[in-house]
Amino acid sequence: MSIRHGLLALLERGPRYGSQLRTEFESRTGSTWPLNVGQVYTTLNRLERDGMVAQGGEDEAGHALYAITDSGREELKTWFEKPVDRTSPARDELAIKLAMAVGAPGVDIRAVIQSQRRHTVKAMQDYTRLKAQALAALESGASRERDDVAWLLVLEQLIFQTEAEARWLDHCEARLIRLSTAAVGAGDPRPPEPAEPAEPAEPPTSASRSASRSTSRST
Repeated sequence: MSIRHGLLALLERGPRYGSQLRTEFESRTGSTWPLNVGQVYTTLNRLERDGMVAQGGEDEAGHALYAITDSGREELKTWFEKPVDRTSPARDELAIKLAMAVGAPGVDIRAVIQSQRRHTVKAMQDYTRLKAQALAALESGASRERDDVAWLLVLEQLIFQTEAEARWLDHCEARLIRLSTAAVGAGDPRPPEPAEPAEPAEPPTSASRSASRSTSRST
């Protein structure tokens, strides 16, 4: 999550001070990515250093206000227009855990998968419940529509993520079962030795044919 660009987006609506930006950021994202005031002010200082925000006086309570600059607006416009880069995916702890569990002594990887699946399904149920509440708030009109629509989009992305994770865990377990079955079925890895071919029968001679006819007449 780009905190820097998130703060720029909030500042485009007008000057804000640090704790106000934190509150609005968390409200917009449903506290999915909580911030502390220190993170906010560190980011604001860097944005000020880069010429994207500038301090613009104080409010009535004496809070230092920050305002977006033209350079900041251009940076924000570029961020909105540019696709999120997926060529260097973020490290995923679950994927790393399963990769390390494969072949690790004393680790039952299927138990790891089943434990994670229970947690993932629980999270998906929680997100679905929160989505129903957000929809009800929007439909009743008892909401700050901008923030609740934003929160709804975040929730739906989390639901899609957990659904995909649950499918991936099912796939991992099925893959392990197939590999285990194949290993058991293989047994002795050495291929069976081919049977020796039978020697072809010799063709009958004329003498043997005569003896055979004589035997037939006598019987």
